[in-house]
Amino acid sequence: MAALPQEAIQKLKGKLKGQVSFPGDAGYEKARIIWNAMIDRHPAGIIHCATGDDVPHAVRFAREHGLEVSIRGGGHNIAGSAVCEGGWMIDLSAMNTVRIDAGKKRAYVGPGATLANFDQAAQKHGLATPVGINSTTGISGLTLGGGFGWLTRKYGMTIDNLVSAEMVTVEGNKLRLSESENADLFWAIRGGGGNFGVVTEYEFRLHPVGPQILAGLIVFPFAQAKQVLQQYRAFAASAPEELNVWVVLRQAPPLPFLPADVHGKEVIVLPIFYAGDVQEGEKLVAPLRRFGNACGEHIGAMPYVDWQQAFDPLLTPGARNYWKSHNFTELRDEALDSIIEFAGKLPSPQCEIFIGLIAGAANRVPGDAMAYAHRDAKFVLNVHGRWEERAQDQACIGWARAFFEASKPYASAGAYVNFMTADETDRVAAAYGANYPRLAGLKKKHDPANFFRVNQNIRAS
Repeated sequence: MAALPQEAIQKLKGKLKGQVSFPGDAGYEKARIIWNAMIDRHPAGIIHCATGDDVPHAVRFAREHGLEVSIRGGGHNIAGSAVCEGGWMIDLSAMNTVRIDAGKKRAYVGPGATLANFDQAAQKHGLATPVGINSTTGISGLTLGGGFGWLTRKYGMTIDNLVSAEMVTVEGNKLRLSESENADLFWAIRGGGGNFGVVTEYEFRLHPVGPQILAGLIVFPFAQAKQVLQQYRAFAASAPEELNVWVVLRQAPPLPFLPADVHGKEVIVLPIFYAGDVQEGEKLVAPLRRFGNACGEHIGAMPYVDWQQAFDPLLTPGARNYWKSHNFTELRDEALDSIIEFAGKLPSPQCEIFIGLIAGAANRVPGDAMAYAHRDAKFVLNVHGRWEERAQDQACIGWARAFFEASKPYASAGAYVNFMTADETDRVAAAYGANYPRLAGLKKKHDPANFFRVNQNIRAS
């Protein structure tokens, strides 16, 4: 990309409350390094926005100079869409404020906020909304792709709790989006990713949660995986929506409640979350202990924000990550057999397979109510390849792809865009199913030149 005139850059700087950085400048490396270490791209420049007023200037500057642009929120996206090679990054990470209106049960959240920022602010008032399970995740990318977590069974997906948003369009105009204002774009951003503009603020509906909840882990030997999974399947079908139980198959970390001889061995883990009365939760959780002969457990009352950070040590920045994902309306025995087979040949100690239970409120939203389409999905399976050294790339990526193919016959339609890697552009249409033609039409209307294209890209029809 040709160097830009210094006059243009100085003019941009004069309009911003934030900064502009280039390779070698303070702030440049921190902004371009993101969660997934497989992504190592170098933008030509980075516009660090301090407030929402900076974003229109950044968008107009990029358009006027024909620049490829990426948008960074939390920098957690598996595909690395926060960073473009040789283009310009619009960095929103400093816009991380969270304002809570406890009376209205509303949160007003900046696009640079992480889940930790959001959860901590809302929990000061005993409130929360469904978000993900890793506190360093950015709220912006999570929301634009859909968003699910421990509260999804009870309160739906993150997008189901989005009340409104403020967005900067490709022309650099500010719009408010809601069911009554620019409703077509509001429909599109709830699952449609960053294809339509730059969201500068999110308004979420909040729900009473915590501050104390019941949560923890039960860990079973890997040899008991089939019986545990079959019983889990039956249990999940009738569990109340306040209770959420997921499944993780991986090598056991050195958790203090596990015997030393279990550390580093393959295990099947049931992470448990109950967002109601703790004593009632204890009664509901009791049957899980009879699924097998547990290696150990750690379950008890704890602050919601602590549980939201419980998996952070397993998901720290700086490792190499490659994911594959399927939706499931049911977990057939053949699917369970495939899960067990590949969990038995993990290529690195950090690789894992997890099953997230999302059945409940999210299934009661019509499939065409917003861009995210797959409202029949009751489970989301993520094949999480994670390792440290480049030399392991082939083995770990190959394992994830092989499992993805082996389990595909038992999966349901669609895909979750937040779990799609950069090499899965061929799955974008499938990720939106019957909603894709409408999204393509809206792309043609609002971004016909595909300016916002460093993402899981929707092409104009």
